[in-house]
Amino acid sequence: MKIEPRLAAAVLAAVLGCAIVAVAQQKTWGIHDLERPMAPVIDPGGPGKPPSDAIVLFDGRDLSKWVADKGGGPAMWKVENGYMEVVKGTGGIHTVQGFGDAQLHIEWMAPKPPVGESQDRGNSGVFFMGGRYEVQVLDSYQSKTYADGQASALYGQFPPMVNATRPPGEWQTYDIVFERPRFAADGSVQKPARVTVFLNGVVVQHAETLSGPTANKARPPYKAHEDKLPLGLQDHSHPVRFRNIWIRELTLERP
Repeated sequence: MKIEPRLAAAVLAAVLGCAIVAVAQQKTWGIHDLERPMAPVIDPGGPGKPPSDAIVLFDGRDLSKWVADKGGGPAMWKVENGYMEVVKGTGGIHTVQGFGDAQLHIEWMAPKPPVGESQDRGNSGVFFMGGRYEVQVLDSYQSKTYADGQASALYGQFPPMVNATRPPGEWQTYDIVFERPRFAADGSVQKPARVTVFLNGVVVQHAETLSGPTANKARPPYKAHEDKLPLGLQDHSHPVRFRNIWIRELTLERP
């Protein structure tokens, strides 16, 4: 088969281009090398203002970036006064967009006065990757429950290092760094998921490695899934409120 010179030249250029990119990616930089690419510049934001590279998932006005878990229709939670509130029986909600490695900021409030006890008290959850990995939301202020199910627990796996919750009726803040699991072509785990959580500015989970999806009274193993999946919030029949939700997609590799 005869190959036209122009086509051959184009193929050779493409191959060489890929090789150059591969070599550049494998480059080991010397200490203080002035040729090493600088980090992108962003506006870090401030109180009530997300960083400039964040995706705002809820700005207090509508649920346009969320859909219902049941059937994927419009999210039916209540929105008023700058917050969204769980409506019992409507089911959980999840984002339209999927995410992988990410930094999430979310604020939540347990109902006041408190009603119920243990897990039946201000219960909800923040779920990563299509509901697989949960950071627990719960009214854990002067309330007894099992340790790996209190507020900021990686549900069923890791209790928080300290209980830094505020009283019900006050806003609580989660800042979460989630590193998605990596899977090989055969579905085996190359790298498990890791999670870091700050509750009200206090580190309560530090790069904890999940054994698999979080679950109630179970430790299911990992099953290979997509690199990016929706973020979810749980309807656990309690009128928990959420506000100021934003997320930053992370690139963990460095040039």
